[in-house]
Amino acid sequence: MTAITAIRPRATSTAASAADTAANAKRVLAASVFGFFLVGLDAMVVNVALPAINRSLSGGLSGAQWVIDGYTLAFAALMLSAGALADRIGAKAAYGLGLIGFTLASAACGLAPSLALLIGARLVQGAAASVMLPSSLALVGQAFPDPVARNKAIAVWTAAGSAAAAAGPVAGGLITAAVDWRWIFFLNLPAGALALALLAGTPRSERRADAAAASSRFDVLGLLSSVVALAGVTYGFIEGGSKGFGTFPVLTAFGAAAVAATVFVLAESRQARPMVPLALFRSRAMSLAAAAGFAVNAAFYGVIFVLSLYFQQVGHKSATVTGLLFAPITAVVTLVNLTVAARMVARIGARLSMTIGLVGTAGAMLLLLAVRPGQPAWALVLLLVPVAFAGSFVVPALTIMVMGSVPADRAGTAAGIVNTSRQVGGALSVAVIGALVAGGDFSGGMHAGLVGTAALLLVTAVAVQLLAPGRKR
Repeated sequence: MTAITAIRPRATSTAASAADTAANAKRVLAASVFGFFLVGLDAMVVNVALPAINRSLSGGLSGAQWVIDGYTLAFAALMLSAGALADRIGAKAAYGLGLIGFTLASAACGLAPSLALLIGARLVQGAAASVMLPSSLALVGQAFPDPVARNKAIAVWTAAGSAAAAAGPVAGGLITAAVDWRWIFFLNLPAGALALALLAGTPRSERRADAAAASSRFDVLGLLSSVVALAGVTYGFIEGGSKGFGTFPVLTAFGAAAVAATVFVLAESRQARPMVPLALFRSRAMSLAAAAGFAVNAAFYGVIFVLSLYFQQVGHKSATVTGLLFAPITAVVTLVNLTVAARMVARIGARLSMTIGLVGTAGAMLLLLAVRPGQPAWALVLLLVPVAFAGSFVVPALTIMVMGSVPADRAGTAAGIVNTSRQVGGALSVAVIGALVAGGDFSGGMHAGLVGTAALLLVTAVAVQLLAPGRKR
């Protein structure tokens, strides 16, 4: 009887501990998902509002591209170091800092009196988002150590980001028409406060074992060279479309990008504790997931950008109608991510899931060649839905592949690398397609961009299918 009495409290304590752990994991997931939704939303929410922003602040096509790419560029360029930061100081601390910065920058965007100040505030907003994204994924990975539970949680996380990106044009169009484009950013203030409240109740997160030593030598050269490389390429394509690719500033930008990229590779290969450990790319899972993320974001960002302008400038549709045309893809992305994508990975593996998604997205790009002015709304929606459906299979698969291939203390760095690749794909897509349509033949430039993106997706699909490790990871 004594032995039984001694065991009972221990069993009760174990059950209570398990319940607390499960509750904490759910709270971490909620906080991570909410913040990631904000990050994804603000990447796309301004697209439909661009004509209204240009009228209000006197901007042109290149200015419109910078309002989008200012955010995306800072997001991509700083995410590499942000992922390492999450590993070093702890994902919760990094996420909280990013969330505070994001909320304050949103207020600055809404109050911006000029296009230059709006672009500057978008740069700060993107920098804060770069800290939030890898740390939010690292929080999820650490809260769910069991692989099956982790994959389900990652599916919810990716669904939030994908749904936010899909919902961005809808929200942007409705808010711009109903109130004013500035409220696109002001609404982030209460949302950011709620996300911070959710985060406050979560437990402290893991830090890398060598965090103290690593923190003493920050990889400044790696950070600066990556920023210059990405900024140079983006500037070259955006300004090349309006000023000409043979002009001195554009050629200088591309030259600086090439030099900076070389410096980055050399610096990271010689650092004792690099911002981006190049050894991670020896993993085919990491390299191919980064390539797939680049391709699928290039498709999604490029389509939303160019069609938002096309519907309003060529099709003469209002911001409200343009936003509503993108509404069905929000439902499709959310539904596929939550109900089909994760199950598909579990059944046939990440490699085949990614391949199917990439090939399907390439086909969807070619279907969009049928878009014409004056088409009824239902026809435009039918042409847009395949992009959302096929693309929804790629991100959950690549995220699961990567998070299953790296140790927990490198989760933030791995997430930073993959998501940097995704944001670079989006930024360059907007820059390149913007350059193609800037020549005067909007439809011709749009079609060239769609065909080029389809080719990129198909090449990536072949690489994933032939080179990715095992069918189930």
